[in-house]
Amino acid sequence: MRYYNQGGGPQYQRPGFFGGGFSFFPPVIKTLLISNVIVFLLMMVAGTYSIGGTRLSEFMMRLFALMPLGWGFLPWQLITYLFLHGSFMHLFFNMFILWMFGMELENMWGSKKFLTFYLVCGAGAGLIHMFASPIFAGVAPTIGASGAVYGVLLAFAMMFPDRMIFLYFLFPVKAKYFVGFLIIVGLFMGISGTRDGIAHFAHLGGAFVAFLYIMAERDRLPLKRWFSAFKRKQSPGDLRYHRGGIEDAKYYDIKEDKQTRKQMKEDPEIDQKRIDEILDKISKSGYQNLTEEEKRILFEASQKLK
Repeated sequence: MRYYNQGGGPQYQRPGFFGGGFSFFPPVIKTLLISNVIVFLLMMVAGTYSIGGTRLSEFMMRLFALMPLGWGFLPWQLITYLFLHGSFMHLFFNMFILWMFGMELENMWGSKKFLTFYLVCGAGAGLIHMFASPIFAGVAPTIGASGAVYGVLLAFAMMFPDRMIFLYFLFPVKAKYFVGFLIIVGLFMGISGTRDGIAHFAHLGGAFVAFLYIMAERDRLPLKRWFSAFKRKQSPGDLRYHRGGIEDAKYYDIKEDKQTRKQMKEDPEIDQKRIDEILDKISKSGYQNLTEEEKRILFEASQKLK
């Protein structure tokens, strides 16, 4: 059985090396490093035992590696495959890159957010690989943390685009160019269908999921509005079922000057019937088709709900 060695804004000041709570081995990074090493050693030991003529390590691969659809895929494999590695060098480079680039992210974001980000990137990388790889490179079980690691690389490049990275400890290159080059090479290798045993679409998938994650966090993707529109479509009715429509009013760009505040204060009380009419209009034609007066009324109503 063949296994792929799976790969896979704003500027911030780098924390000082001393003080300030900066840790070279923050909790999640430390736990991931230790757990990956332990799993690797367990797989080595399992390779020396057999059950019914089948090596225990191969049995564990079938259970915990990311199997292709129709080949024994199980949902938990989207996470467990991240902890399996095919060789010491595969493990070493993944863990070294995770520590080097993830250390600062976890210190900046906090452990809970970093762990969520890491697992989301890893699971997303696995999903994208499962659907894209059969088209270009065929199918095989997938192992390795590189998909999640590529997500960490992409996040680092987005957070610190001009940070210098020293290739081979000698050649300086900005993070955005370094990561961009890796993604371009991975895309070329993936589309060309090379049979090098590397899950290139898992690398690309991890980077893509990381990009969406950070863009959504920066409110560059209209996810809140899409979700609000979906809720209104699924639950038509009175105001309490249209809270999403009220939430949309937060996107109304009203100027906080004296004249505006005076105008809002002098307006008559907005009745329930008028609000329902506006919400019905949103359900039919969307928030973007409201008049400026209707947006202003909805904005005022949203403030009163706070």
